Amino acid sequence: MSAAQAVVPDRHNMIIAGRAVPAWSGEWLTTYDPSTGEPLAEVPRGAAPDVDAAVTSAHQAYRAPDWSRRKPHERGRALAHLGRLLLDDMDQLAMLETLDSGKPISQGKRDVELAARYFEYYAGICDKVEGSHLPLDADHMAVTTKEPYGVVGVIVPWNAPLNQAARAAAPALTIGNAVVLKPAEETPLTAVRLGKLALEAGLPPGILNVVTGLGEEAGQALVEHPFVRRISFTGSVETGRLVAKTAADRIVPVGLELGGKSANIVFPDADLDAVAASVLRTMTHNAGQICSAATRLVVHRDALNDVLDRVAAALAKVTVGPGMRDPMLGPLISQTQLDRVLGYINIAAQEGATTVTGGSRYTDGDLARGYFVQPTVFTDVSPNMRIANEEIFGPVVCVLPFTTEDEALEIANGTAYGLAAGVYTRDIGRALALARRLEAGQVFINEYQAGGVETPFGGYKQSGWGREKGMAAIDHYSQLKTTIIRL
Repeated sequence: MSAAQAVVPDRHNMIIAGRAVPAWSGEWLTTYDPSTGEPLAEVPRGAAPDVDAAVTSAHQAYRAPDWSRRKPHERGRALAHLGRLLLDDMDQLAMLETLDSGKPISQGKRDVELAARYFEYYAGICDKVEGSHLPLDADHMAVTTKEPYGVVGVIVPWNAPLNQAARAAAPALTIGNAVVLKPAEETPLTAVRLGKLALEAGLPPGILNVVTGLGEEAGQALVEHPFVRRISFTGSVETGRLVAKTAADRIVPVGLELGGKSANIVFPDADLDAVAASVLRTMTHNAGQICSAATRLVVHRDALNDVLDRVAAALAKVTVGPGMRDPMLGPLISQTQLDRVLGYINIAAQEGATTVTGGSRYTDGDLARGYFVQPTVFTDVSPNMRIANEEIFGPVVCVLPFTTEDEALEIANGTAYGLAAGVYTRDIGRALALARRLEAGQVFINEYQAGGVETPFGGYKQSGWGREKGMAAIDHYSQLKTTIIRL
């Protein structure tokens, strides 16, 4: 399907209490196609009254017997049905995701598949969430049970809106919670469609509400609402701090999945073609706008020239264009993000880094209309440079050389972040030893960003608190109760 063939409705209402509704204020927000900068659609500018309606609806639906007290296998059937509906709606969802975010349509389809996989995976877990039996003495026993919080507020960013909405909503719903989802104002369209499909799948009205709006209005109101008993936030460190402070004032648990400045450590015995392929994926997947992207390439000096040659050759083959044409590289999300990435490219030059490839905006033909940036690799980078420490969130990689394992480890651990890390070597003993010492929530060996919905995800240090994905997410969205019985 070409961009010319793609038809997006002019307006997409919120989903509250089983109905598609506009904002209480009657105001609308415009979303834009990052490939052209042109208006794409409108969504309601939800604010505190809309959030109150959504949370109140979710609270009432949670307290009713039709979800949290529904038999677990029946909840599982509804979630599995939702997963099937996502797959059945693949073309429409992928189109919305691509036009809204700019990512290539093949990436959009993979995101839909992954979103469906979350609901499939957790559907199978609904009737397998177990507690434990704790023997005390001859006259007593104790049992533990995992119970829902009630209403969970989920705030997701613009880089993978459907994927991350499903990542949080699926396990939260599995345990019996109700969810109020607030998507990013830049990319709300697939979240609204998810809310509609949830109703088709048999989730009771109010169990999955979707409120569109600005973060400082709808997002803040969601975090502050007294009926919201747990918060899941994915986004920037700066906004995460504000969310955490508000949650702390309310004594409400919060999961934070924040930024990253992940490192790939490369030894001379590594498969260097695999390293180059990893760098290519890092820079082209969602135009580098991935929190766990390996944006620091920490390379042994003996392999440095070979790695740079392979990376430059791989990037020379990158195709660029609007997402609906399915290139390898799409645009950045917005003018704001374009200015941010170009600003860091200028900072790199000021700091004395050397450009291996890229380094500017695409200005040829139709690309000049959108927010396209060349994949950019810098060498002659030292660990104290801003480009080696601050999250750029674009197709930019810094190459840092090392000589000893301890030096590589010091570089890799030397930022405020700790989301992910990679090690490339044929010496599995060395790789495992380094993995133990890396300060990161995920460590990949010889293939970066392997794994799937089963593998817990979250960060160390300023990359956040808590874990999404896998069985760990069940603990993330449940609270433990201990019941002690006199026999």
